[in-house]
Amino acid sequence: MGYACPVCDTPQRDGEHLAHHLAFTAMLHGGDHESWLDERVDDWSDRKPAELAAEVTPHAEDAEYDEVFEDTVPRGRPDVGMGSGGSASGHDHAGHEHGAPADAGAPAPEQVDDPEVAEALREAREMTRKAAADADEDDHPSTDDESDA
Repeated sequence: MGYACPVCDTPQRDGEHLAHHLAFTAMLHGGDHESWLDERVDDWSDRKPAELAAEVTPHAEDAEYDEVFEDTVPRGRPDVGMGSGGSASGHDHAGHEHGAPADAGAPAPEQVDDPEVAEALREAREMTRKAAADADEDDHPSTDDESDA
């Protein structure tokens, strides 16, 4: 059981997810979500998620929130380049497409007009590259230590 957004009825897992939904939608799009928050929580943008959740959940109706896990849906989850793949990881990869770059579908930083968004994209790509390299290293550790034995 979760909460329905009091503005758009979108179900959210719990109070903190509802707070995140309301705040992010208000910050990104303004409109009804921002107006709703402004009317009820004057300092909503300064609140931590748990604090905001305490203010907004009394205004939200209970709603069904169905948990969906990648192994319960036939389409699977696209490969995000963060693991070695294969059934050794303990999950069947049938139905998944592998090999797509982690940033497939994302615009290149130079294609974005907003310099802050372009910089965020650059940072995200670098973090993804580093995480993928770290994951690859974890999957294929160096054997130098084994040669001393």
